[in-house]
Amino acid sequence: MEAYTLSIVGVLALCLLSILLAIHSGSSKGRAGALSGPVLPADDGNLLYRIDRVHMNAVEALPPFVVPAVLAMMVHVGPTTLAALVWIYVAIRLAHLVIYLRGGNAAKGGSVRTILYVSGALVTVILIVVTGWVAIY
Repeated sequence: MEAYTLSIVGVLALCLLSILLAIHSGSSKGRAGALSGPVLPADDGNLLYRIDRVHMNAVEALPPFVVPAVLAMMVHVGPTTLAALVWIYVAIRLAHLVIYLRGGNAAKGGSVRTILYVSGALVTVILIVVTGWVAIY
């Protein structure tokens, strides 16, 4: 597993990011007197809504990426290929987070935020295809 150290660290970073966003979302809502669950009106102009949504986006995107990343290690996808995919994905998720939290036009649906989310999904699909290919051949 030593060959996959960079990939493992990247996957752990994604998991940690999800936990930190959960804490940030809950504490932000608590300070504002809002319920901790995702029960805010859909309003990209509301920072609490954006904090909640960036957290939920991270949680929703985590399993479809982490499962194939772990499987990639099990079927011995090239460590460099896997590390590149993992860290490209981490960079996209961090950019998505920053853009969404900052708000403004770039954070609205159909803009930079959406491009980043779709880019992350594309990296996930590539990871799935690569992992499947190596597993079959």
